Amino acid sequence: MQTITPFLWFNDNAEEAANLYLSIFKDGKIHNVARYGEAGPGPAGSCMTIDFELRGQRFLGLNGGPHFKFTEAVSFVVSCETQPEIDEYWEKLSAGGSKGQCGWLKDKFGLSWQIVPRILGGLASSKEPKKAQSMMRAMMTMTKLDIAELQKAYATG
Repeated sequence: MQTITPFLWFNDNAEEAANLYLSIFKDGKIHNVARYGEAGPGPAGSCMTIDFELRGQRFLGLNGGPHFKFTEAVSFVVSCETQPEIDEYWEKLSAGGSKGQCGWLKDKFGLSWQIVPRILGGLASSKEPKKAQSMMRAMMTMTKLDIAELQKAYATG
């Protein structure tokens, strides 16, 4: 049972964000939506919190107003087995947002994600430092990560 849940503060679009994420991560689901009542502070009937799940990870989104913004200090890592999986998450999550270096992106809500191949940790922590450094140099030139290029750089390191 999950005992720590990321709590995401949105301005007024937590439900929209959860629905977008569920359209991208096909195994996701919404567990509960709590709505504001007449006492507010949000408009009556609008989403106050939304409890949703992506790839087995629960999240809680709050429509708390414009007081706080997401920063790169917190990001979510999506580990991918294949290049088509990386490509799909990269394109869908960055739509309306921005693409950064080394597999990082921001979605249209400003939330940061890292789309990485599952093999990355093993390559980076290799007992062959020259190979790991060669792979890291290649990764530093990339926006979306390319598994074949990372493996090639590692092999030639």
